[in-house]
Amino acid sequence: VTNYHVPQGVGDIVMIQSDHTGAVDILSAELETADLLGEQRKAHPPPLAAPTMWTTEKMKEFKAKMGKEKNGRMVVKRGEVVTVRVPTHPDGKCICWEFATDDYDIGFGVYFDWTTVTSTAITVQVSESSDEEDEEEDEEIEGLSPVGDVERGSKSCMRNRYGEIMPVYRRNSHREVQAGSHEYPGEGIYLLKFDNSYSLLRNKTLFFHVYYTS
Repeated sequence: VTNYHVPQGVGDIVMIQSDHTGAVDILSAELETADLLGEQRKAHPPPLAAPTMWTTEKMKEFKAKMGKEKNGRMVVKRGEVVTVRVPTHPDGKCICWEFATDDYDIGFGVYFDWTTVTSTAITVQVSESSDEEDEEEDEEIEGLSPVGDVERGSKSCMRNRYGEIMPVYRRNSHREVQAGSHEYPGEGIYLLKFDNSYSLLRNKTLFFHVYYTS
């Protein structure tokens, strides 16, 4: 990367245009311009690293343990999408998850909402389909993009402040415990999506555990 040495006065703004993409970067030592750049980052968040994924065969032990937990078991009804919203924790550096299902598979993906965290409480949102969930999110943010197919993996279905960590794919969670982790990219809320919208007949019993590490 070439270093540009441009003399600046108070309030000067330097604009550098890329020869490859045509994108314009605005550089300034002024606080007001720093605020502007911050707004630009919010509008166009940086790409997110891929998660670390693994599976275990201890299905019986995991289900028995989660079955005793207060919020370790839920039913994702046919045609539903359950989104578990997990805020980043000030004491944590990494989010971890584990899940399994009874008898049948389920779609699963991970996204990140670049927003200010006001509470560390984990919440669950249920929608009757991925389309309905997208309509609810579209009320807050403009720029709707097509939703992907859970059979083939979702595409970029989030808005400007949302980033995709792992697209929604059907997972063999009825055969092995699905587990993963992701290092915090910054402050925000993880969206763990359990997608059963493709199933017209079957509800899915989900055993689930999410936690953070430091």
